[in-house]
Amino acid sequence: MSYFEIFIIGIGLSMDAFAVSIGKGLSVSKLKLKHILLCGLYFGIFQGLMPFIGYTLGSQFSSLIDRYDHWIAFILLVFIGVNMIKESFEEEHSNNDFSVKEMTLLAIATSIDALSVGVTFSFFDIHIIPACLLITLTTFVISMVGVVIGNIFGNRYEQRAEIFGGCILILIGLRLLIGGLL
Repeated sequence: MSYFEIFIIGIGLSMDAFAVSIGKGLSVSKLKLKHILLCGLYFGIFQGLMPFIGYTLGSQFSSLIDRYDHWIAFILLVFIGVNMIKESFEEEHSNNDFSVKEMTLLAIATSIDALSVGVTFSFFDIHIIPACLLITLTTFVISMVGVVIGNIFGNRYEQRAEIFGGCILILIGLRLLIGGLL
């Protein structure tokens, strides 16, 4: 898997964080630099940490499931993608709470799918630290942009971002399946 593909996965994974960041941007009347940085840091760090945890756990079992790794990757990514698309149609209520507790809970909630992607990474020859750093940086930037967009434009793009992210993950899952079958 190339770094470009990991970057695209990072974009897909960051769409949940992007959507929540838009909600956070909607919730503040006067956007400050600290709001932008808090969303970027929380979401970026957790989004990068979860694949590392998933990779570590998956590495313990990869030798047992090598023959089926492309199927597992496909199923996990499609499941996550479909779930993201489904969640995009559910109503969410945003608030302007930027406390450590609130941001940690949101960061965990938006990065659970990255844990599964980390398990998928363990099936392939991936240098996990650079991959996680790339996902962290991608999510950091996208989340900061989300807060600003949310504050300026409102919730017009929130649903589209989650649908887009879900489609990216499904397409990557298909590519991995086809590559594993060939």
